[in-house]
Amino acid sequence: MIPTTGRDFGRAAPRRRDAPASRHRAVNAQARRPLSFLLFLLPVSRRQRLLGPMSRRALRRLRGEQRGQEPLGPGALQFVLHDDDDAEEECPQQGPGGRRARGTGKEGVRVNNRFELINIEDLDEGPVVNGGRTDCPLTDTVASGSKRRPQGGRTATKRDGNVADRAVPPEQSSASGKLRKKKRKQKNKKNAAGETSEDGLEDIGRILERIEDGSGSRRPGPPPLSSRKHVLYVEHRHLNPDTELKRYFGARAVLGEQRPRQRQRVYPKSSWLTTPKSTWPRYSKPGLSMRLLESKKGRSCFAFEHNEEYQQTQHKFLAAVESMEPNNIVVLLQTSPYHVDSLLQLSDACRFQEDQEMARDLVERALHSMECAFHPLFSLTSGTCRLDYRRPENRSFYLALYKQMTFLEKRGCPRTALEYCKLILSLEPDEDPLCMLLLVDHLALRARSYEYLIRLFQEWEAHRNLSQLPNFAFSVPLAYFLLSQQAELPEQELSSAREQASVLVQQALLMFPGVLMPLLEYCSVRPDAAVASHRFFGPDAEISQPPALSQLVSLYLGRSHFLWKEPATMSWLEENVRKVLQAVDAGDPAVEACESRRKVLYQRAPRNIHRHVVLSEIKEAVAALPPDVTTQSVLGFDPLPPLDTIYSYVRPERLSPVSHGNTIALFFRSLLPNYTMEVRGAGPGRPAAWAQARPVGA
Repeated sequence: MIPTTGRDFGRAAPRRRDAPASRHRAVNAQARRPLSFLLFLLPVSRRQRLLGPMSRRALRRLRGEQRGQEPLGPGALQFVLHDDDDAEEECPQQGPGGRRARGTGKEGVRVNNRFELINIEDLDEGPVVNGGRTDCPLTDTVASGSKRRPQGGRTATKRDGNVADRAVPPEQSSASGKLRKKKRKQKNKKNAAGETSEDGLEDIGRILERIEDGSGSRRPGPPPLSSRKHVLYVEHRHLNPDTELKRYFGARAVLGEQRPRQRQRVYPKSSWLTTPKSTWPRYSKPGLSMRLLESKKGRSCFAFEHNEEYQQTQHKFLAAVESMEPNNIVVLLQTSPYHVDSLLQLSDACRFQEDQEMARDLVERALHSMECAFHPLFSLTSGTCRLDYRRPENRSFYLALYKQMTFLEKRGCPRTALEYCKLILSLEPDEDPLCMLLLVDHLALRARSYEYLIRLFQEWEAHRNLSQLPNFAFSVPLAYFLLSQQAELPEQELSSAREQASVLVQQALLMFPGVLMPLLEYCSVRPDAAVASHRFFGPDAEISQPPALSQLVSLYLGRSHFLWKEPATMSWLEENVRKVLQAVDAGDPAVEACESRRKVLYQRAPRNIHRHVVLSEIKEAVAALPPDVTTQSVLGFDPLPPLDTIYSYVRPERLSPVSHGNTIALFFRSLLPNYTMEVRGAGPGRPAAWAQARPVGA
């Protein structure tokens, strides 16, 4: 029978007499004891995962150790990582009787094997002495070396011939000590978490302050109208038509068919303007790039460039266009699938054949090709990047954006189309080569962006005279009126908007009296007899206006007449027409001033308005074009190029296909514009005068 020492008896006795909680811990220890040998064979990490968090007593039993066997010394809690075998000689010297010297302070266990530490978190809470912590009563007793009797009346005994006074506290004091440690640990964790959260909030506050300092002055409240973003600022998320379609139909209906396709093929390069499709050819650089020309006054001027390979493809494209055969462009796209002008020209051919889906797909592919060539500093949203329309390489980007905007409007995405319109206008707002000011009001009304249209009018009226354009003269008061119909606005703002709308529409009717009767005819509204018979709004008003003004009026009515068909809008318009007639009958001097202004301002429309009319394809506006525009050839990939074009390279002159008035060559030339003559030298049995002609490449 194995003798039981006093230490073992003193440690085991409290378990039989203490509370059920300690008895439960003893049962758990007994359950773990048969597996101690098997678990000791496992690695430490596996052992910890299987057993979970364990007490130090259980860990000692698992390793077969006893209390008081750890070496003590001033170098506690230090890893001894010496390579020699004499590391144990550095252990602290013990005094006589196995006692340590006084004054050592808080000491811990000196670890000779660093892999024996399984629960490092227990060691981080405080120095450990003889398996306990320094904040326990036992630690103070051992450190001081005093021979004090424990509270439970237990006596210290000799074991293995070593005399050592050991105080074993009762289980209740141990439990209370653990409870105090838990509370202290939770308190420390709360304090650390509070300090961390406060530091995190301070860091976030500093970041926000830094961002505000970099972007401008701080705005604690809602920003005023003048301090908002630039009026031509473009938002990336509004360039994606799916964003608008999700608002109308939900994400499930929009992305339901696209998700499986995206899993099949993933494109590494994403773009803002388009979403690459799996049906497109694999993208390879076609030789298109962009370079920065200059930066001054906060604006950066860029230009697209063609390398030699792209220039050769461009020359082949021009020859294919002159052939008047779309199949030649198809053949060219088989070798150069991302040539921009070929894609745009073939898109027009598909649109004429009513293949709208293919036409839109080709335009998106052209946009993707150009976006992949962007300069790293070129930004779509800043409104400070410029592209000179006089350069032929830049015109393709303008036309691709315009065609994409047209498709988006027809698709029912006016908000996205408005964003594309702002993007085109921001590329060259001073010259406005495509005259987007004739279209931005229409898209803003369709997208119900009334505040944006009013803001654009307020900011640009002073230097652009937007009120002299018929579309702005009538769209801005309509925006005020539709804004006054919104019930969520305060009553004061509603009345102010209604009053402003009435004032502006009366000014528009005085300036452009020839708009009223055609507008009522478009809306299928029979005018009042007093209005129809009045000389101010009668047939003379439409006939007497200049041709350039008639063109602008036809363009506006052909595009935006349906916006006036609402009964409430017609009632409001009728009310203001009667007030205008009263002012005319009263001899208001503003009537004569507006008439003289019409005769001076609208003598001839500039070239960018003609270009816009050609691109709009509105029949009434195209019919009003002057003869010098209608008689010249208009190319779909470059309609009405600027007269001061800046060429970076010139197309080489082609050899004349006609020589010596050859009638047969003239006949083939009429059939195949790319037909050319090639004289083959005389050979055996062939007269030197024989000349065989064949097409190039045959």
